[in-house]
Amino acid sequence: MSTITPHYRTVQQLLQSQSFSIDEYQREYKWEKKNVDELLSDLQGKFYNTYKPGDDTKKVSSYDEYFLGSIIVSKRNGKNYLIDGQQRVTSLTLLLIFLYREAKAQNLQVIQTIAPLIFSDNLGEPKFNLDIPERLPVIEALFNGKSFNPDGKDESIQTMYARYCELEDHDLIADLGGALPHFIYWLMTRVGLIEIAADNDNYAYAIFETMNDRGKPLSPVDMLKAYLLAPIEDVDQRNKANQKWKRQVLDLISWRGIHEPERDASCIKAWLRAQFANSIRERKAGSTDKDWELIGTLFHRWVRDNRERLEIGTDAHNLVMICEGFPFFAKAYLRILDASQFFTKGLEAIYYNAHNDFTWQNTVLLAPLIETDDDDTVQRKMAVAATYLDIWLMRRVVNYIRVGYSSASYAMWMLCRDIRRKTLDELVTILTQKLAVDDVSFKGSPTKGSSGIADLGLNQFSRRYIFHLLARLTAATEAGSGRTDSFDKYVDRTVKNPFDIEHIWANDFASVNTIFSSTQDFYEWRNRIGSLLLLPADVNRSLQAKSFAEKQPHYAKQNFYAASLDPSAYKHQPQFEKFLTTNSLPFQAFNDFGKIEQQKRRELVEALVEIVWSPKRLQSAAI
Repeated sequence: MSTITPHYRTVQQLLQSQSFSIDEYQREYKWEKKNVDELLSDLQGKFYNTYKPGDDTKKVSSYDEYFLGSIIVSKRNGKNYLIDGQQRVTSLTLLLIFLYREAKAQNLQVIQTIAPLIFSDNLGEPKFNLDIPERLPVIEALFNGKSFNPDGKDESIQTMYARYCELEDHDLIADLGGALPHFIYWLMTRVGLIEIAADNDNYAYAIFETMNDRGKPLSPVDMLKAYLLAPIEDVDQRNKANQKWKRQVLDLISWRGIHEPERDASCIKAWLRAQFANSIRERKAGSTDKDWELIGTLFHRWVRDNRERLEIGTDAHNLVMICEGFPFFAKAYLRILDASQFFTKGLEAIYYNAHNDFTWQNTVLLAPLIETDDDDTVQRKMAVAATYLDIWLMRRVVNYIRVGYSSASYAMWMLCRDIRRKTLDELVTILTQKLAVDDVSFKGSPTKGSSGIADLGLNQFSRRYIFHLLARLTAATEAGSGRTDSFDKYVDRTVKNPFDIEHIWANDFASVNTIFSSTQDFYEWRNRIGSLLLLPADVNRSLQAKSFAEKQPHYAKQNFYAASLDPSAYKHQPQFEKFLTTNSLPFQAFNDFGKIEQQKRRELVEALVEIVWSPKRLQSAAI
């Protein structure tokens, strides 16, 4: 007889020396950056509710618990097959690997406890607890800190690798500081979920279908709708409002034919945070969640608890929120999604920020909007706010300042508060002033002790941003010289021959050892921004081992930013010459490429950056 057994498991109890598999027909691992960001934000928030500096790690046993939901497992042939829950279990595994490696680097005792949650000892060989054969190479590489190239691999492998890299870019470790071991013990012992186990596939899938169909609980969106509809006594009005809400939800979750059930909730969170969040949790131990965090979790309860501030609770006010407020901001949200995916004239800055994976953009761009704004005003406000974010973001990343979900949260709450429901002119004035008093610039950050572009070089943190920066400089040079602005072409990784970062110096210290004092000196100079270009991947590969003299004629056939290293780029190119003269840009061809030439290219980068990310763009975006 088949049995079904639900059990509450802590993360440690679930994963301790126990492996999980999935069937071949299961869907891919699809969690996006925003899913991981929200999970980490929720975990940190719950942890900090009870953690106090100086706590002994034994005190973790009395910290608040956090519930991760449920998973469904089918037990057969001595294995555990995940019928539902592979997204969470995979994400947990990636987080545990990341924490394990950080704890190991700090020589923390907790590594002895966390290791069995990732792998088991199988006769002297590690057997990873996420036992999915095709994904084991990436798990093993991440666990052992080995290099791994996800290009051409399955979607799940590419997604897992991307999410792990984002974990490394996250501010979790810096935020935790000395609380890291406490957080790890808390995650293992106070975070849990319900494991529903069946010894029969049919039972397991029946449970899955029931939980996701007939027995599916109301979502926060459903509960918010029910709360807003309840006071409306007129049956006809209530039915019309209900139908309008349902149509809007359908438009959101089925945007461009890409079904995503939680897109409606993401839209409502962005709307409520942008327009109504007046408070945020203090960044210190023992702080409690405020508007910003509460909206991000159970927003339907937050709306109910703040009905007076939102001016709802009567049929007339609720009808306005359902029939005017929600549709207006949902339409604007969909416009942001469109511009994030497609390079749209007038909204290019939205595309730039989306390429940089700036999670908070969707929220910030809704803040200055007013329901009475016409389509043109909505677009101009979005363009101005997105342009500000583009400049703010790039100023920080060139100074190695983190701008992830957690680290930027407080700044984005303040920004939303300051630009909320402003006119277009007010918006431009406020954001122009913010940039003028910003203590972070492309020339450096006094508080961080960095020198901006002068110190910018390739490393694990900066690679993605340098790629973005080079694409912007290349596109701006092309556009300024009369060619088409092709930023979207330069960053498109789906084409057969995408653009890659090219090092002007080949990876060959021996060939330039008269210029550099050591291999370390060589690699430091080789990776600096003045030594980098963007070229098509096939050209990049064909030039890798060549000297500058050998590369130069090939550069001449590429984009103007690369071609400008060769004298031929300046012949019979009147628009390129005009671009240089008008903007006083120090483009220059070279006979050789050494330290002096690299510094001159860096000066060119500095000059171009001030044009591409000029605060004057706020004014032009508003026109």
